[in-house]
Amino acid sequence: MFCEVPPNLSLAEVTGSRRWGDTKVDEADNPNRSAGTERDLIALGIAAAAIILFVGTGGSVVSSTLRSVFGNGSGPDNLLVSTMMLNIALIIFGWRRHRELTREIAERRKAEEVARRLAETDPLTDCLNRRSMEQATDLLRRRANAHGKAVAFVMLDLDNFKQINDMNGHSVGDKVLGTSAARLRENLPAEAPLARLGGDEFAFAVPYDPVHPERIDDLVAKLFAAICGPITVDGTTLHSTVSIGIASDHLADGRSSSAIDGETLMHHADIAMYQAKRNGKNRYFWFEPSMENELRFRNELERGIRLGVVNREFVPYYEQQIDIESGELVGFEMLARWQSPELGIVNPDVFIPIAEEIGVIGEISEQLMVQAFADAKKWNPELTLSVNISPVQMRDPWFSQRLLKLLVEHNFPPQRLEIEITETALHDNIGLVKTMISSLRNQGVKVSLDDFGTGYASLSQLRTLPFDRIKIDRSFVRELSDNEGSKIVDAIVSLGNGLEMPITAEGIENEAILKSLRQWGQLKGQGYLYGRPEPADKVLERLSQQGKLSTVAPETPCDESTPAEHQDQRKAQG
Repeated sequence: MFCEVPPNLSLAEVTGSRRWGDTKVDEADNPNRSAGTERDLIALGIAAAAIILFVGTGGSVVSSTLRSVFGNGSGPDNLLVSTMMLNIALIIFGWRRHRELTREIAERRKAEEVARRLAETDPLTDCLNRRSMEQATDLLRRRANAHGKAVAFVMLDLDNFKQINDMNGHSVGDKVLGTSAARLRENLPAEAPLARLGGDEFAFAVPYDPVHPERIDDLVAKLFAAICGPITVDGTTLHSTVSIGIASDHLADGRSSSAIDGETLMHHADIAMYQAKRNGKNRYFWFEPSMENELRFRNELERGIRLGVVNREFVPYYEQQIDIESGELVGFEMLARWQSPELGIVNPDVFIPIAEEIGVIGEISEQLMVQAFADAKKWNPELTLSVNISPVQMRDPWFSQRLLKLLVEHNFPPQRLEIEITETALHDNIGLVKTMISSLRNQGVKVSLDDFGTGYASLSQLRTLPFDRIKIDRSFVRELSDNEGSKIVDAIVSLGNGLEMPITAEGIENEAILKSLRQWGQLKGQGYLYGRPEPADKVLERLSQQGKLSTVAPETPCDESTPAEHQDQRKAQG
């Protein structure tokens, strides 16, 4: 048993129900049991009456029998003998019924105990479940508050537990959950009820002195050390971290709050745990009211993003890419914007992380690329189109096939398209990434490594992966006035030249940076110095002024009539 309820906090007390040993049940709740009880009472009454009759008749029968044996009488009355024998039978029947009743009561108690335990605990870890945890927390709060103590509700979530299940199987995952529950129980105070809320989420409540909340911090630090230790299952050593959220039923100034109940505490701890997840996992946060407002706004964003996908509210903006040496426009990078009816134009750093998390980034990206292909076909065919690809999309083994299908469906030349991949995408599955890059390049699509220098791309990876271009992260370009920044850019340019990979510099915001970059020869650059990202109609105006619009006539809709229909038409004309 991993998580036994403390001796001073029985499950019966937690749930407000009768103790497990009680057999008393309302008749209205169980009419069958009521009828059985009535039968048992009748049987016991009959047995009692039989005993009384036996005492009354037995003496007469026995004395008559003895007198007859010694020749002093005619023997016992046959009716009395029959009555006594009937009494004996009734007594035996009553005794046997008593034994059956005793055994039935014991079995009933055992069954009730098992049923109640199944209803109140998690069968995998034997911890409390969500329902009983709320009641246990309320009971613990009443006891703690009566003694001037506060209660902290702590929620824990194992990080990346899905990967453990996917890679090792659910049986291994179950053992990890059991081990984690046991380690929690070993390090918690005896009065702290522990629950598994579902999946890989655990929670416990613990009383503490509101003057010393740091003791909860010490307890949490102890739990981190226990849970994050290696777990060996079937010869495989696994490692897991944990994100923790803490909520208190007392305010920050130490005063008790009557507005906080067990359900509210759980909700606050959940919000704090989500904050820990958002901030990189493997950490903990105390709940603060501002977190709830942030989460509410986040949920509104999520709903808006999902609705925006349906309503096609995501549109491409375009940032100029310039040949630094000649000053000529050579292409555009497509940047996503969300035209929210409520929020207006929303930048990608706001909605992209949420879109990745809720699994709609692929759909948004494909919608944007379809629009970008249509826009770019109106440009001079020598102008290229660069598109950023999310690391989440690079985990999809069918991404390259879907992209190539879009190119064919919308008749966009693959030679004009450049896909930008960040360094972080290389570490999820480098074999899959290499396959997709090769597939795209075989069809003419160029692939560049974006934000180079901010990740962990190694020289061997650059040599192995067939990139067409390296993009220097804007953080290094902005620091060109600094000697160290200049050395980094120089090293990246030298690396690109050695690998025969062209270089693009991001974040060119003033003439001083541009002047510094020109010393490295032929580079492509982009940044606010050349203009901010613009929607499609503004781009067309700019290209029209520069004489860089496509001279190809717009495509006419295809005639969808069949060859047979064409023959019929010709016959009719003839």
